[in-house]
Amino acid sequence: MKALDPLPLSRPASCTELFIAFTGLALQGFGGVLAVAQRVLCENRRWLSEAEFVEMLALAQVMPGPNVCNLAIMVGDRFFGTRGAFIALAGMMAVPLALVLAAAALYTRFEAQPMVAGALRGMGAVAAGMILGTAFKLAASLRGNALGLPLTIGLGAACFVAIAVLRWPLVWVLLGLGAVACALAWHRLARSQAGA
Repeated sequence: MKALDPLPLSRPASCTELFIAFTGLALQGFGGVLAVAQRVLCENRRWLSEAEFVEMLALAQVMPGPNVCNLAIMVGDRFFGTRGAFIALAGMMAVPLALVLAAAALYTRFEAQPMVAGALRGMGAVAAGMILGTAFKLAASLRGNALGLPLTIGLGAACFVAIAVLRWPLVWVLLGLGAVACALAWHRLARSQAGA
C-alpha cells in the first residue's frame, strides 16, 4: 500500500466540505461519475486510498441503487455517520436533479431533431470509454487483493462472459461469482493468518 498511496490520507473538515465536494463531483461527471469519483476522492482530496476506493466500489456495485450514490453514502457515513451519508447523497443529487429535469424538458421539445439523436449516440461511446479508463486505472490496486492477480482477473473475465456473452441475469452472476470470490478470499486470508 505504501507504493500506491505515498501521501497521507486526510478527511473532510466539515459536512459543508463533504456536500460541496460531492456536488462538484456530480457536476463533473457527464456520462458517468465513476472516473471523476476516483480522481476526486483518491487523488485530489485524499479521503480514500485506491484500495479503499476499490473495496467501497465493489460493495456499492452489489447493493441496489446507483453505484456512485451508494459510494457517496458510504463515504459520508465513514466521516460523519448517518448525517454525513445524507449530506453526501444530497450533494450528489440536488443540482444534477435540477439539471436532469431541465434537460428532460428540452429533450421532450427537441427529440425529433436528428442532431439530438446523434449527440446522444455519441455520448454513449464517451460513457463506455470513461468506464474502461477507470477500470484500467484501478487495476493496479488489485495486486494487493487476497485472491491474487491471476484469480482476480479470471473471476472478472468469468463475470464478463456470463453477463456480456451468455446474457445471464446480473443478480445471479453477482450472487454466484460473488459467493465464490468471497469464499476463496476468506479461505486464503484464514490460511495466511494461520501460517503467520
